[in-house]
Amino acid sequence: MSDLAGTNVIITGAGRGIGAACAKAFAQAGAQVLCADLNDPVETVAGITDAGGIAQGMVCDVSDESSVLALFRKAETLGPLHATVNCAGIIHERPLLETPVEEFDRVIAVNLRGSFLIGREAIRAMHGQPSQSGQPARLIMIASDLSYYGRETFSPYVASKHGVLGLVRSWAKEFAPDILINALCPGPIDTAMLAAANMTPEWREKELAIPMGRFGQPEEIAQMALFLAGPNAAYITGQGIGVNGGSIMP
Repeated sequence: MSDLAGTNVIITGAGRGIGAACAKAFAQAGAQVLCADLNDPVETVAGITDAGGIAQGMVCDVSDESSVLALFRKAETLGPLHATVNCAGIIHERPLLETPVEEFDRVIAVNLRGSFLIGREAIRAMHGQPSQSGQPARLIMIASDLSYYGRETFSPYVASKHGVLGLVRSWAKEFAPDILINALCPGPIDTAMLAAANMTPEWREKELAIPMGRFGQPEEIAQMALFLAGPNAAYITGQGIGVNGGSIMP
């Protein structure tokens, strides 16, 4: 138990990868975690409760407004909300001239529309509310190192993550100092998103051509999210923070 003891936190994309790691880290820090995912995050919730933490799970499609509204109605039953961490996201590798508009629409719907919906409702829930922790509320988005530059065969994903940074920077100005709003920009992280179903083996190899020479672990992103939600990050807002093994140095 630590700085987040007794707080309430929402984590989206909590069924696996970075979202699951964030949910477990926040629970270990003492937060009550509402885990949301497109598929029931039952394994994440069980892992938290088996370790003595407090968590609930809920199915949520972040691209669907009614689903997001239901998530935040559920969160209201827990009490005041201290932080929301939006980890839900998808990726596809495909040359532009082979990319159907339906695939573009789906990437934008999950990564950008989903960020807008989750962020809007999190801000609505936290804005002007009494702080549980004595600190400003926190909204943390997962962007990408690709938020800073283009990459061939990933244009819908790159565009969506550029957009996430745009939302974060705009909202940070609009809602400071009441809510601190930041983005994490991971480099290559060892999750299912780097699987062959989403990326060719050649691109996986290119991802290793960074100074650290390895994939990051979801827990390394979770620890930075935890820092941003805690009291030692009380003067940080509107930032895209790279946790990327040196893949990009903006």
